[in-house]
Amino acid sequence: MIFARRVYLVAASYGVVALAPLYFMEGRIGRDDPPPITHPEHFYGFVGLALVWQLVFFMIARDPVRFRPLMPAAVLEKLSFGVPVVVLYVRGRVSSAVLPFGIIDLVLAVLFVCAYRATPAEAPGSRHETETPRGPGA
Repeated sequence: MIFARRVYLVAASYGVVALAPLYFMEGRIGRDDPPPITHPEHFYGFVGLALVWQLVFFMIARDPVRFRPLMPAAVLEKLSFGVPVVVLYVRGRVSSAVLPFGIIDLVLAVLFVCAYRATPAEAPGSRHETETPRGPGA
């Protein structure tokens, strides 16, 4: 579980540092990588949703066993950016400046799969709710 905690904590921290500044960069992005953003609601929606996922990653880092069922969705979250970026780069539709961020997400997706496999489905020593408790005289 230590591996999963570290992976998700690093991913969440990186995500906040990489995403939060985007709220203040709409104009600069339009200047540095034209054309200007024409649908700001899509841009800010992407940034906001991505930041929400960072909160989910912090939750998983805090208790990987409890939040293990969210890990496959977290893998898909990483793939949903990483795969399109690589495909778009190969087709010449995004700049090379975007490619490292897509690659980072793909690496995190692999680490999330490893964390999922390394995290037990339930805490050691815990019992299913359907099990009958065994006490004295049972």
